Amino acid sequence: MMADSRLRGIKIQTGVVRRLTKEKESYEKEAVYLAERLEKMKADGKDEHDIRKQGEVLQESRCMIPDTVKRLKKAYRELSELLDKEADLADTEEFTTAREILKVADPYVT
Repeated sequence: MMADSRLRGIKIQTGVVRRLTKEKESYEKEAVYLAERLEKMKADGKDEHDIRKQGEVLQESRCMIPDTVKRLKKAYRELSELLDKEADLADTEEFTTAREILKVADPYVT
């Protein structure tokens, strides 16, 4: 029973790291898309108000990235520490999955 709750904790923390990794990727893609869209609007001579609004949307999107990275780093650290603490569960599927997710998230936290 004890191993079950420990595995559940690993599974939950793995899900948090996975979700935040995807969230960061999504915000970065959105920022690139919005920046391209803003440049196109400027090039096409669109209304100044619309261009300003698009710029605000782009800024909001860019502001979400540092916050997401901060939360991802925290979740990454917590999952790493949890895996270190529960090393005796290394042969479980949950542990293996957690290690894989840490590898995926690694470029975003270093």
